Amino acid sequence: MRAERIRSWAWAHKWSSLVCTLFLFLLCITGLPLIFHDEIDALSGERQLVGTPSARAGKPIDTMVAHALDDYQHTAGKHGVPLFIGFSPDNPVITVTVGPRAAATSNDMRLFSYDRATGQAVGEVRDDGVMSLLLKLHTDMLLGLPGMLFLGLMGLIFIVAIVSGVVLYAPFMRRLEFGTLRRDRSARVRLLDEHNLLGVVTLGWAFAIGLTGAINAFADPLTSMWRQGELSQMVVDYRGQPPLEPSRYGSIDRAVAVAQATEPALMPQFIGFPGGAWSSPHHYAIFFQGDTPLTKHILSPVLVDASSGQLTRVGTMPLFMQALMLSRPLHFGDYGGLGLKLVWALLDLATIRVLWSGLVLWWGKRGRRA
Repeated sequence: MRAERIRSWAWAHKWSSLVCTLFLFLLCITGLPLIFHDEIDALSGERQLVGTPSARAGKPIDTMVAHALDDYQHTAGKHGVPLFIGFSPDNPVITVTVGPRAAATSNDMRLFSYDRATGQAVGEVRDDGVMSLLLKLHTDMLLGLPGMLFLGLMGLIFIVAIVSGVVLYAPFMRRLEFGTLRRDRSARVRLLDEHNLLGVVTLGWAFAIGLTGAINAFADPLTSMWRQGELSQMVVDYRGQPPLEPSRYGSIDRAVAVAQATEPALMPQFIGFPGGAWSSPHHYAIFFQGDTPLTKHILSPVLVDASSGQLTRVGTMPLFMQALMLSRPLHFGDYGGLGLKLVWALLDLATIRVLWSGLVLWWGKRGRRA
């Protein structure tokens, strides 16, 4: 590679790394405990239910929704409308999200959980704990959508830093064997060798984490694109009709039965009520998932008329939405058990070391020039 091209790649690597390093430190540090969120929740004494998965059977869903509406009215002092229902493929917990109106923002939503096997309340799911704070810092720096988009941009810049680092690795290391650490050289050279070695070892993981993190950060725009594109085409016959009033919602159990008949081998993951971001103003949007580590993250939507209970359309998610759904488990490594989580944690710590050594090398070079 010619010297001019090497200098260009070095400039790209230096500045792309410097721009995103501070935010990558934040993401790596907050992401470390989030890898073990299930284990931390268990240690904190959170109640773990055992029994038939709520996605399979239990008390009528209409009954669970009625309980949630009563709990919302009792705690909020006003009537609410159901927004989402979430099922579990592993235990009897079912969650019902309620808000003051169909198009409620996330700040106005309340999430109630129940044991579907018995119908008993498990409690309201709150987002005021330490893990919730870490998740918000990790996803949007407590800034909402602007913070998410900004971190998504940092993720893309991180990809540039990785690619440019790979390009530079070959010419600078061509005279050395892979993994060489020149212990007999200066402290700066030793640190440079460590930076290069850890960088190339974590290369594939860091690239995947950066890419999936960027995809997750653009979740809201991607969902909006799907809603305005594929979803609007699925309900084109309802165009121009006024939104369905909550008082006209029909039986959810009947809608699920109709939808399940079209996807008998799958389990429902969640239901979006009319007017929400994941449904139309007239439909229950019932999303089904598989039961394998891969298919459980790829959803298949079925739309059922919320008033009549009749099947409207069975759809498929476009590739960009499938990429969004697969990006979260890949990002946090929570699809392969505790062993994979430990690997993720070690790679996370190695990445922190790479970031730190790169910063020290840049600062030392800057000091030498001064």
